Amino acid sequence: MKVILGLLLLIFNLGYANNYPKRIISLSTTATEELYILGVEDRLVGCTIYCNRPKEAEKKEKVGTVMKVDLERVISLKPDLIIASGLSDPKQMEKLKSLGINISYFSAPISFSQLCDDFIRLGCLVGKEEKAKKMVNKAKKKVEKIRKKTGVLPKPKVFMQIGAKPLWTVPGNTLQDDFIQFSGGINIAREAKTGQYSLEEVFVQNPDVIIIIEMGTLGEEEKKNWQRFSILNAVKRNKIYYLDASNLCSPTPLNFPATLEEIAKILHK
Repeated sequence: MKVILGLLLLIFNLGYANNYPKRIISLSTTATEELYILGVEDRLVGCTIYCNRPKEAEKKEKVGTVMKVDLERVISLKPDLIIASGLSDPKQMEKLKSLGINISYFSAPISFSQLCDDFIRLGCLVGKEEKAKKMVNKAKKKVEKIRKKTGVLPKPKVFMQIGAKPLWTVPGNTLQDDFIQFSGGINIAREAKTGQYSLEEVFVQNPDVIIIIEMGTLGEEEKKNWQRFSILNAVKRNKIYYLDASNLCSPTPLNFPATLEEIAKILHK
């Protein structure tokens, strides 16, 4: 009787698993990486030209950019799920929807909490909910441990730069603001209404640390530019750093704690 029940349960689970997508196209660099983390990369049949994490993703069929895709190529891959981002072209997505293709949207997360929730939602979509939840719980414990350590330390004022012309930073309600807050810093632009920031305001706020989110050659070039302003505390203390954009702008729950720890070391070195 136990053997029969076991076989019935196996058949049920197999049938249930068959309801999950088998041919996925990802139009989000973060989602692509997370599909590998969840162990379903064999179901990923296409992604964008910017999906290069992990390195294996570079070998996947490329269907276009995060904003524009080659519709014919997408259709030829016969996806049963497309993971779209907030940058995906709405008209193209509607066209694909009209062809009966399932589309799930994942907007850029504005907090660590949303990052974790989205990861679990992706896990649910591909039948890896429990695995996703375990990974998120582990990441949250690591983050909480770092927050406890930095919570009792002095809080340096931080300016995080993500663009040069015009000068662009990270206000509140952004994932990058969580990085600053959780690592025990004060984001000088937290109350800013937009990301555009004036050089004069940086002088007024006088940050103790400047972190440049590196994109191409921006890092070293911008560091030299800031070093001209000797009145800034960050320059006086030689506390100007540049960090990789992918880890700060499109992290996963798994690498968020490591990046957070790196920032915490910078702020409290």
